Amino acid sequence: MSRPARVLSIAGSDSSGGAGIQADIKTITMMGGYAMTAITAVTAQDSTGVHAAMVLDPALVAAQIDACIADIGVDAIKIGMLGSAAIAALVADRIEQARVPVVFDPVMMATSGAALADPATIAAFDRLMTLATLVTPNVVELAALGGAEALAARGITFLAKGGDAPGEIVTDHLHMPGQPVQSWSAPRIATRHSHGTGCTLSSAIACLLGQGLPLPTAIARARAFVRAALEAAPGFGQGSGPLGHHAVTAAQWRD
Repeated sequence: MSRPARVLSIAGSDSSGGAGIQADIKTITMMGGYAMTAITAVTAQDSTGVHAAMVLDPALVAAQIDACIADIGVDAIKIGMLGSAAIAALVADRIEQARVPVVFDPVMMATSGAALADPATIAAFDRLMTLATLVTPNVVELAALGGAEALAARGITFLAKGGDAPGEIVTDHLHMPGQPVQSWSAPRIATRHSHGTGCTLSSAIACLLGQGLPLPTAIARARAFVRAALEAAPGFGQGSGPLGHHAVTAAQWRD
């Protein structure tokens, strides 16, 4: 068996297992990768919302990253919830040195609507976006970051996700400097169990980039994985429940 891609997820912990670090581990594992983690924050969270959160000491976050990279090595990095501007700054320092594909999901708000990033942290996203291989904002996040035209003008490669836009068709647009916009569309899957879709998509893309796939191919396959996981949602929780990562087969997301 070939060696799995080593994927480091730098993100917050979701105690309910639907999003964050837990969703990333499930996704990376189901896609044949080897998941490692650097936890930035611990949350008391379920399908109805975030009930408590504690951001970890930046030095501890840095130590987690350094330990993983120095011993195991890394083929790709996914960045999710960061928790503070100080953590965002140290993560930028580390990924600048790592020189591997980086997918940055600029998490600002949980599916439930709970704020996960303050203005100072969002301001610190600026450097991360310039270093990342791909940034994956949803509609609200893209607006907060200045909009599609502003990011494109800065030469940032980003996937403008359409899952939280109205309509029966969901369309994601890939903007790459100097290239035509590429788009993927599919009918919306009618379900309230969509907790962790952004985490799942970004970690899936990172895993596939770590396996050496071109960016558009990685996005297409990651989207297929997310859709299969939505279809397989087990129905847990009273609110926005988790996806069914466990039930997705390779045949559902590979070409």
